[in-house]
Amino acid sequence: MNTSSTASTAPVRSHVSELLPRALVKELHSGHHAKLLEHFLELGDDDRYLRFGRPMMDEAIAQYVERIDWRSSAVFGVFDEALQLMGVAHLAILDDAPANAPSRRCAEFGVSVLPSARGLGLGTRLFDRSIVHARNAAIDTFYMQCLAKNAQMLRIARKAGMRIEIEYGEANAYLILPQPHLGTHLAEAFEEQLAAFDLRLKKELRAANDRLAGLSRAMHKAA
Repeated sequence: MNTSSTASTAPVRSHVSELLPRALVKELHSGHHAKLLEHFLELGDDDRYLRFGRPMMDEAIAQYVERIDWRSSAVFGVFDEALQLMGVAHLAILDDAPANAPSRRCAEFGVSVLPSARGLGLGTRLFDRSIVHARNAAIDTFYMQCLAKNAQMLRIARKAGMRIEIEYGEANAYLILPQPHLGTHLAEAFEEQLAAFDLRLKKELRAANDRLAGLSRAMHKAA
């Protein structure tokens, strides 16, 4: 009897989710504010320094998230099964492009990945998704600024063929983007639909597991 009770309250697993690509990138919106803040607050001091180029206390992180202009920015994330944002990219269209930027229509890319999710290629997936979005938004120059010691960011930049300028401990990287076409628009729309489906599935599974956990607690309490 105990065995059947345990089996009936085991976590629900998703066979569909196992068929989907591992790192589906979802475009975020203002309703994800709390999740976004939670992600950045999970970063340690060193990771915050690498991501923002300066020390960032919790209050400064909260202000950064609050100031995101969702109309002129695109924010992307990768959720895990517990609905935690494991990786986040912020693509901001710049009013004033850097002096060395090849064009005035420029967007700046920033990315962060939680330590527990590193080595899975999430940074590259977020970079690629941001590139496609920038092209479709008629951005000419993809721009990235980071500390010169941020080896992971520079590795992504070099792999993408970005022009990198390093001076005074900071690196500025530029990439001229080709024009969008039907394929880039379809690719972005398809991944967004797939990521939205995956997120809904994860939410439903999380809700089912929470219900099962509550039932298990009630059964143990009544025993």
